[in-house]
Amino acid sequence: MLHLSRRGAAALLAGSGLAALLPRGAAAQANYPNQPIRLIVPFSAGTSDTIARLVGQGMSKALGQPVVVENRAGAGGNIGSEACARATPDGYTFCLGTISSHAINPSIYPVLPYNVQKDFAPITQLAAQPNALAVTSSFPAKSIPELIAYLKAKPGETSFATSGVGTSVHLAGSLFAQMTGTQIEHIPYRGSGQVTTALLTGEVPMAFDNLSSVLPFHKEGKLRILGVTSKERNAAAPEIPAIADSVPGFESLSWHGFFAPAAVPPAIIARLHQEAVAALKAPQVASRLSELGITAVGSTPDDFRSFVAAETQRWGEVARKAQIRIE
Repeated sequence: MLHLSRRGAAALLAGSGLAALLPRGAAAQANYPNQPIRLIVPFSAGTSDTIARLVGQGMSKALGQPVVVENRAGAGGNIGSEACARATPDGYTFCLGTISSHAINPSIYPVLPYNVQKDFAPITQLAAQPNALAVTSSFPAKSIPELIAYLKAKPGETSFATSGVGTSVHLAGSLFAQMTGTQIEHIPYRGSGQVTTALLTGEVPMAFDNLSSVLPFHKEGKLRILGVTSKERNAAAPEIPAIADSVPGFESLSWHGFFAPAAVPPAIIARLHQEAVAALKAPQVASRLSELGITAVGSTPDDFRSFVAAETQRWGEVARKAQIRIE
């Protein structure tokens, strides 16, 4: 008895003309992919774009078709995410999603142009990155316990900067205030670069930002990172303690993952998952992510769906308690 692989069977069908007898969807899946694939990134240049391009390049080689990154920034990731959700579900459009676009935004926007649970098919969680609590080099507190004591002694007199209202770092700061019983004023800026500048010039005393953004300045002694927001220390900076060492249970990770429109066939989701995870494991990708303090994940589609649902509930509670809304 002759046994053929799926790829071999597709080739035999195509060569014999029998592919025409297959249902249109099945024939398309057998030949997938046979044209360039669009990867929507709902943000401009930055960590999200870097991760998408690193993994997308690896996927291109394995798929035999270009994975073309399209930046569709705006509205906290809503514009690009909506474009992904509304795209034709044929496997030729998928997108990067983050903690902001797929876990926080559902709770802070009164009207969201997409439903995270219904409009997307999760592919895989790509990576997770801790944020960091950084202060100016002259700030009096030298540790998290000293900072908490300082904030409690002067309630409402200290501010923290972030890259914007409703961002993962804004929620991290709000969670820190809630768990420590402190009052800190939030100062939103337009992007991580402005946050770093404000810290370096002393315009603000402290900030929550992605670890990769502030770590170089910490190492140069131009600012001081008091703690990372992961449960444990980060390999990129093992000398920096975790905030959880002083605030048990505290954790706030900025994460990234791939999503497709909800009706993309499971076989195509499986193929995209396979190649995305393989690209994550490539030595050059793994080493680059490690340099940035980013941990590769590569979860299954089902695990990623459950993770997103849990994150949406968790950050929704933090946002409601902090009364964070974008009108």
